[in-house]
Amino acid sequence: MLGGLMQADDSMIDLEFDLDRGVGTRANLGLIVLQTDETIEPEFRQLTAVDGVALYHSRIPSGAEVTPETLSGMQDDIARSVSLLPAAVEFDVIGYGCTSAASVIGESAVEALVQSVRPTAKVTNPITATKAALSKLGAQRVAFVSPYIAEVSSSLRNTLTEGGFDIVSAGTFNESSDSVVARMTEASILAAIIKLGQQLPCDAVFVSCTNLRVANVIEQAEAKLDVPVISSNQAMAWHMLRLAGINDSAQGVGKLFSEY
Repeated sequence: MLGGLMQADDSMIDLEFDLDRGVGTRANLGLIVLQTDETIEPEFRQLTAVDGVALYHSRIPSGAEVTPETLSGMQDDIARSVSLLPAAVEFDVIGYGCTSAASVIGESAVEALVQSVRPTAKVTNPITATKAALSKLGAQRVAFVSPYIAEVSSSLRNTLTEGGFDIVSAGTFNESSDSVVARMTEASILAAIIKLGQQLPCDAVFVSCTNLRVANVIEQAEAKLDVPVISSNQAMAWHMLRLAGINDSAQGVGKLFSEY
């Protein structure tokens, strides 16, 4: 060392290199993750595990308590969160990972905010993706499971109703803390799905919230109810892949992923 700087090494060999498209040889997906979300990233790794598909995450500030006010407050940070995704990557699809906030802010408003930074990317969110998934499955009568307080859950329910779906039964864990939601057991979630799915005849069960650990119990619930079970993470992962032109089927993640 000389004056705190490393001396040049005359023996260092210049190496040649070639360039390719990077990891996403088939598709590049961007995911905006809530600061408080502990579940969407591990579930998305499972749900988008397709050769040639790259998944990049950015975080967005979010309140520890889930209320209409904290949800709508994220609107101001969506564009900045998108701008923190790798600049050199050309994204096929960007997903905003909050079911409730997409309903409160508005699906078209979320899309506009994302495309203000990435104008060529297709955009989705869990509620838009769920509507697409239910339509693809031909599901009209829906049982609805939510973890959140009544005011937030009602907004989601109304969004689905306005989208043309019939909510035949609905239930909520009535919880406002996102950290509590992330720690609800898979057994509790499975029991809730079965309870709501059996209450009245339905074509599908929708389990809202990206922070609920649903992916590992979807097939058990479908086997018990004999109808598709849709979760926020599963629907958005499926929709992002399909919007990117990736039509691969997948095992162990529900009937939705067998649909093209």
